[in-house]
Amino acid sequence: LEHGLFMDKLEGRIRNHDREIEKMCNHHFQGFVDSITELLKVRGEAQKLKCQVTETNQKLQNDGKELLTSMDELRQCRLQQRNIATTTDKLTHCLPVLEMYSKLQEQMRAKRYYPALRTLEQLEESCLPQAGSYRFCTIMAENIPRLRTHIRDVSMSDLKDFLESIRKHSDKIGETAMKQAQVQIARDNAVTSQQRSASGRRIRKEMCLGTKVDRNGSNPFSEKDSGILDVEDEEENEIPGAQDLVDFSPVYRCLHIYTVLGARDTFENYYRKQRRKQARLVLQPHSNMVRPLTAFSHAFFFVVEDHILHTTQGLVNRAYVEELWELALSKTIAALRTHSVCLQILDQDNYSPIPVASPEEYQRIACQFPFQDPELDKIPFPKKLPFSEFVPKVYSQLKEFIYACLKYSEDLHLSSTEIDDMIRKSTNLLLTRTLSHCLQYAIKKKNVGLAELVQIIINTTHLEQSCHYLEEFISNITNVPPDTINATKLYGTSTFKDARHAAEEEIYTNLNQKIDQFLQLADYDWTAAQGGAQASDYLSDLIAFLCSTFAVFTHLPGKVAQTACMSACKHLSTSLLQLLLEADVRQVSMGALQQFNVDVKECERFARAGPVPGFQGDTLLLAFIDLRQLLDLFTQWDWSTYLADYGRPTCKYLRVNPHTALALLEKMKDTSRKNNMFAQFRKNERDKQKLIDTVVKQLRNLIATNQA
Repeated sequence: LEHGLFMDKLEGRIRNHDREIEKMCNHHFQGFVDSITELLKVRGEAQKLKCQVTETNQKLQNDGKELLTSMDELRQCRLQQRNIATTTDKLTHCLPVLEMYSKLQEQMRAKRYYPALRTLEQLEESCLPQAGSYRFCTIMAENIPRLRTHIRDVSMSDLKDFLESIRKHSDKIGETAMKQAQVQIARDNAVTSQQRSASGRRIRKEMCLGTKVDRNGSNPFSEKDSGILDVEDEEENEIPGAQDLVDFSPVYRCLHIYTVLGARDTFENYYRKQRRKQARLVLQPHSNMVRPLTAFSHAFFFVVEDHILHTTQGLVNRAYVEELWELALSKTIAALRTHSVCLQILDQDNYSPIPVASPEEYQRIACQFPFQDPELDKIPFPKKLPFSEFVPKVYSQLKEFIYACLKYSEDLHLSSTEIDDMIRKSTNLLLTRTLSHCLQYAIKKKNVGLAELVQIIINTTHLEQSCHYLEEFISNITNVPPDTINATKLYGTSTFKDARHAAEEEIYTNLNQKIDQFLQLADYDWTAAQGGAQASDYLSDLIAFLCSTFAVFTHLPGKVAQTACMSACKHLSTSLLQLLLEADVRQVSMGALQQFNVDVKECERFARAGPVPGFQGDTLLLAFIDLRQLLDLFTQWDWSTYLADYGRPTCKYLRVNPHTALALLEKMKDTSRKNNMFAQFRKNERDKQKLIDTVVKQLRNLIATNQA
């Protein structure tokens, strides 16, 4: 009931509201219609306005395009103007850098390094900092240290070339400098003598006439009568100095460059060090003592240093030059002491025994050199002394030197003992330095023959035997007994022994070299089917050479001749074995071994004949024992004995090394049969190769067993 009542009231309320709404709408309807009507009118006007605005905008856009184009062109133009101004400003700073660098490159190409160094300094300190941080500036800045190093190295290279040039031409230019100095001295002497002569004439004239002074107080004699030479005429032939002989610009340039680089001390030390080395080289006698000691290079050396002293500030000083002078003085004195006496005698010697045709000649030589040989005395004239002219001449020079030492000591107020000691020490210096060096030069010089070496050994032997006569000679002239306590002994014996040993070693070396030359002529057919019945031609010639050579050794001490002969035979044996085992020899046939065996037998025949007396029995044959046992093993094919007895002291093939045997056996394999179809069907060949393979395996097992 209540719900129905509520619904009735609600509906009544709704109807009331609807009536109020309808009233309100009726009240405002006309206004709404008027508003809609006006709005429709506005829409038409808005459409017209829109068309006008669109048309106006189109016109504005069309008119603004040209303006925008002009404005864009104006903006671009102003941007370009700004860039041009900036570029001009930058170029103003960069152009000096580029011009300076171009100038630097031109100076470098023209090798004007000192101006280039100054340009580098200006470029680095002023131009590059003003230019800015451009890439090319960075590259230039990075390149500056390299350019400085290059300039320093090139200037140093020029200096080295300068030093090398003056070293090479020091003799020639020094000779010119000395001649010029001689001419200058002669001119100075002429000037001095003319001045003295003119002065004397003037004095005599004044003494006779009296010195008259004219009214003005002047001397009546003009300058023409004063005796002074017209120097201007002389200056036309002025003698050139060191700067005219040598271009010193590399020294000055290098000095300036190192000064700019802040390394002047380094340059000064280097220059002085190199010149000291050159001084020692110039003053050092040549090793073979052939080059005579000349003053030309010494003179030129000091001409250069004196010029450097006076034209540079501090590069060299007076103390440095005086130090070099003292060095030159000491070296020259030492060289003169070393190079007196002996080289000329050696060069003039014919290295032949002295022929003596009469007793008078024999007596003349006996007066020069104390020589006694009873066996030689029994031989009638003409005969030959065993030594050459070198021996008596050197002995005479030694006596003259001793006399000169005695003469030198006369005014020294020394006692007899002191004089004796001084003479002996000086003679020892002559023996151990001068004579020893001369003998070594004679032994080591090129193209010295075996005959000359043999004669040198004979000569030094006789000189060694004469040393006690020199001892007696010194004692006789000084009146001091040779057995006095603390008396100095002469070293002549050891000097001549050393020279003799050197000559002996040279003989052994020369003999081996000659053998090698003959062996180079060997031309074996290593694949020959059968060997010859005669020795090879090269070996026959070698044996003939050895026979003639050892015939010259008759005057040598027995031990020397025997040692030379044994050394030659051992070298020949070793060389023949090396020839057989050379890597180039890939295959050796039995026929080749037979020919090789014939050649070794020829060597053994030579050894058995005794080319040099003094060997006991078959001692010389032992030099070929290794070859003999190796060849016997192969030619007799006695492998069973070798393998069975190996290592026993009584082994028949004791001297055969299994490695050597294996190497030679490998060469005997027929490597061509693998490619030869018919050879494989020959039973003898197959059996032979199988046998070789079997022996090779056994040798390898033997070697492996011994190594284990």
